[in-house]
Amino acid sequence: MPNIASAKKRTRTTAKRTAINHARKSRIRTFTRKVEEALASGDKTAATAALKAAEPEIMRGVTKGVIHKNTGSRKVSRLAKRVAKLGS
Repeated sequence: MPNIASAKKRTRTTAKRTAINHARKSRIRTFTRKVEEALASGDKTAATAALKAAEPEIMRGVTKGVIHKNTGSRKVSRLAKRVAKLGS
């Protein structure tokens, strides 16, 4: 347990940031899951709509530093590829 004031504040800040980051990561997973479910059902319009909603959410996670830039790009790319494949 920290004794110094700045260390105590750091603990509080870390706890707050952890909660925010956890919520944001969970949100990314939820939006990704919605795309996955739409893909599984084979509904192209629903999958496209879900991807359109998921992409900004994933990239927001990148901007906020929750996930790495390349990871975000990879996730979006793979989902987009699968949605495009659904049409053909």
